Parts: sequence; C-alpha cells; structure tokens
Amino acid sequence: MNYILVGSAWVYANGSLHIGHLAGLLPADVIARYHRAKGDKVFFVSGSDCHGTPVSIRAKQEKKSPQEISDAYHEEFKECFKKLGFSYDFYTKTSSQHHKEFVTEFHKKLYHSSYIYEKEAPRAYCGHCENFLADRYVTGLCPVCKEATRGDQCNCCGTVLEPESLLEPECAVCHQPVSFQTSKHLYISLSKLEPRIKSFINAHSHWKKNAIAFSEKYIGEGLKDRALTRDLDWGIKVPKEGYENKTIYIWTENVLGYLSASKEAAGEEFSRLWGKEAKHYYVHGKDNIPFHTIILPALLIANGEGWHLPDEIVSSEHLTLEGRKISTSQNHAIWVKDIITKYQPDSLRYYLLANGPEKKDADFSIKEFKTSHNSELVGAYGNFVHRSLAFIKKYLGGAVPEGKIEREIEEKIDKLFKETGERIETGHFREAVGRIFELVRFANKYFDSEQPWITRNTDKKKCENTLFQCVQISAGLAVILYPFLPFSSKRVCEWLGLSEKWERQSVPAGYVLPEIEILFERLEK
Repeated sequence: MNYILVGSAWVYANGSLHIGHLAGLLPADVIARYHRAKGDKVFFVSGSDCHGTPVSIRAKQEKKSPQEISDAYHEEFKECFKKLGFSYDFYTKTSSQHHKEFVTEFHKKLYHSSYIYEKEAPRAYCGHCENFLADRYVTGLCPVCKEATRGDQCNCCGTVLEPESLLEPECAVCHQPVSFQTSKHLYISLSKLEPRIKSFINAHSHWKKNAIAFSEKYIGEGLKDRALTRDLDWGIKVPKEGYENKTIYIWTENVLGYLSASKEAAGEEFSRLWGKEAKHYYVHGKDNIPFHTIILPALLIANGEGWHLPDEIVSSEHLTLEGRKISTSQNHAIWVKDIITKYQPDSLRYYLLANGPEKKDADFSIKEFKTSHNSELVGAYGNFVHRSLAFIKKYLGGAVPEGKIEREIEEKIDKLFKETGERIETGHFREAVGRIFELVRFANKYFDSEQPWITRNTDKKKCENTLFQCVQISAGLAVILYPFLPFSSKRVCEWLGLSEKWERQSVPAGYVLPEIEILFERLEK
C-alpha cells in the first residue's frame, strides 16, 4: 500500500466557480479515485482560498466583511464539488483556525532560516480605495514589451515584474494612479535557493511541457527574492515582533494548505504521508505552475524539516468559452452552480476530460458539449450497456447466461486496465478516455456482428455466449470508467455486483440482474 497525496489548487473565495476552474481541477479527482481503487492510502485535499486582496475588494463592493464573503463562497464551492462527485477526503478553507495555527508555526520556524531576511521596499498604495494593493491588482505597461499587463507578470512577454517597474501604474479596481510607499517586509531569498530549486526541477523532466517551460523560464531569468509579508488587514498575522500590523503574503500561506489540510485528514499518518516513500500530485491550471514548482518547494526547503517535495505536477492550459477567453468581469462564463442544475455531472466530467485543455488551450461549446454527450455517452457507452443488459432481461430470463470469456476480449480489458492506469499516473486523461471509448466502439461492433436478436431463435448457445461476453465487457468498462464517470459507473457496478477495485472483474453465469434503467438521456440541441 502506497501513501498518496492529491492536492488540487485552492480557488479564490471571491466569486463563483466557472467551468475553467473545473477543467483544471477535475483530473485530481480521477487520480484520487484511481489510487483508491488500486488499494493505496489516498488523501485528496484542497480548500477555499479566503485571504488576500481579491476577497477584500469583493467584500467592499458588497459592503460585507471578508469573512462573510469568503464563507459564503466556500459553502457554494463545497456544494458544487459534491454534486460533481469530487471525492475530497478533506476540503477546508484558509480562514480555518487549524490552517492559521499551522501556517503560523511553519512561518515561525521559517523565519529562523538563513534564507529569510528583512528589506525596505516600495509597496503600491491606492489612495482612492485606501488600500495597499497586491501585485496582481496593479496594472500598467510592461517596461520590456510596453504592452498592458498586471504587476506580477507580463501577460504578453512573460517577464516577471514588480509593480514599481510598471509604466503608468494604476489600481486595477478603480483605475486611479497608485503611489508607492516604503515599508519593511520579510523576504525569502529565492536567489540563494536557486541551485536547489533548479536541481529539483531538472530531476522531474517527465512533467508536463508547460510546467517544465514555465519553471525553466523563471530559472533562466534568475529567481527574484519575493516578499513573505504584506501591508494588508485580511489575512494571517505575521508571527514576528515589529510586524503586528502586517499579514503573511497569500501565496506563502495558501500553498501551505496542502500541509495543513493533509495533517487534519491524515492525523497520526501525517508523517508517513509526508515521508520519502509517499507520492504527491499537484493539480492546477498553468497560471499556478510557478507557485507549485518554485514557491512551494522553496518554502518547504527553507523551513528545514525535510518536507516531501512535489512529485507530479498536473498543469492544464486554458479553457475558452465559445471561442472567447472566459471573463468573470464581463460575465462571459458558465458558472458551475448553474450548469450542474441542468446536466448530469458525468456528462460534464466526460466532456472536460475527453476534450479539456490538457496539453493546449481548448474551447467549451454548448453545441459540441451536447453533441459529445449524445454521440458518446448516449449513443455509444450507454447504448451498449443498456441493450446488452436489457436483452438479457427481456429474452434470457434476466440471469447472466452461460459462457466463457473470449481470449481477445479478456486481453483487451486487461491491457486497458494497465494502460489506463499508466495514463492517469502520467496525467494523460484525454488519451485515457479516448482509448476507453475505443473499447466501447469495439463492443458495439461486436454486438452488431454477432446479431443476438437473430441467434436467440437460430442458435441459442451462440446467443448466450454473445451476451456473456457483452456482460464482461460492460463490467470492465464500468470499473475502468469509475474514476472518470463515478455516477454512471456506480449504477452499472451495482447492477452487476462489482466493486471499485482496479482489476478485471467477472460476472458469473446465473447472476440475476436487477431492473435496468437508461444511463444517459439524450440532450436536445
């Protein structure tokens, strides 16, 4: 039994989830379900990112407290993830008392490190909003390419920036010019850590191309020391004398949520989960790559307690909507809380896993979504399972007939288990789903070529053997698809008396089928 940590990115609790978030996070649930089915000890954790400027700004806009805003979205997120089948072992929030206490103790230890130092530095301040601003809330022109950008990284040329280096800097909220006020802060010396971070990244050449490219780009430019603290009210207080009016910078506390959440989830097994023999997956969109390949490892190394560094970085590209970039400010988005009331969760899961932005940007189209659902889930998978089992109910007395699994079918299912597992572990979900549905198409062709509707009258033994094969294929598909499509797979597994265990399972002759229902309803275009 292996210890597995699966961490999905923490979503800002300043607005509703949209399908872009979902596309980046869904692979985490597939990984967690797969490893559980293999018999591994899995801890799948995440939470709502409640601190920082984004939440404070939304709170001001709605004339509520940051706590009220973040708590409301946290509850919404939990409900959305539950309805979509996310099998979190622990889903928490950065405003929880446990997280605050864990981060406080971690930072106390961190501040004794030789990698931490104090420095006076300019901080952006908006007089109109009466707020110090996080880097991403300062906008202006990039000093390198002169294109419009925000203060942490240029959207066009990718240069890592400091807000004070922008040309014509202004507040991203009110669009008024910002000033810069000198303030003392704690910094982590990424420049001193660079050799260790570089060695760590070089040891993981199997990561996704975007994770390697982004990380190497930052290394190539030379890692810049980053502030650990901020002049903000809403956040975790800095546990150091002289810093009573400052908070811990959000990106040096929310990534520690993987530790605080897994400690609550694992309890006495926490040390084994973070030991050398464990395996850790981090699942997120490409915007979050440097925080998982550079910031998190830097914090873990600097803390000095020998923490387990990330093993697998599962980083997706962007999802667009009907050919345009998703924009929450322009309300060009599909909100998860809305779409889950209209469609089956497995339908959404299938489309985003089979067509998602795994290696390159992908587009979500309602027309294509419905076409995919009708052709693949209704016309192929659902059709095969239903017509196979319904045939047995109608013509063969409702019990699985006698037969012996054919070698070709047995080998196809065994091979699919092996290869699907490998693809999940290496983050190739689109290919995994595509190959699974190759077996679905083979199954339908097999049913058609064997013509049981004819042989039930002309060759009963052949008819029974055909349906026996179809039941075994249905069983294999249900178990293999369980991590991807848990709701429909659970129904088929219950019909056939199967477990979730990751192996080919047989349904014996004589097994009496219960009432069978249609798995997927056709969607009107």
